[in-house]
Amino acid sequence: MNVSGVDNLLAQMRTIMAQSQNGVGSSQSVGGAGQVNFASALKAQLDGVSSRQHVSEDMQKAFVLGDDKVSLSDTMIAMQKASVAFQTTVQVRNKVVAAYNDIMNMQV
Repeated sequence: MNVSGVDNLLAQMRTIMAQSQNGVGSSQSVGGAGQVNFASALKAQLDGVSSRQHVSEDMQKAFVLGDDKVSLSDTMIAMQKASVAFQTTVQVRNKVVAAYNDIMNMQV
């Protein structure tokens, strides 16, 4: 089993967690230089999910074809990353739709 892949995954998760706790990349910053366009942030996240899925598919194909450079553990980690990213996207979409419905049902 390749332990370096697991260590790399944990390091990425810690980096993302630290960035989210520090507000890096959030649209709440004040000032012209620190603001993030919602549409571009959404597109970037969707592109990230898409690229993770493509990487996962490519690794699966390489593993099935017997490529010695691709290990089972790396393939499974890539598949789980793609799955978590997709599920997160689905849950965010559900929350946005629910918020939209709540706003539309408000009485003015």
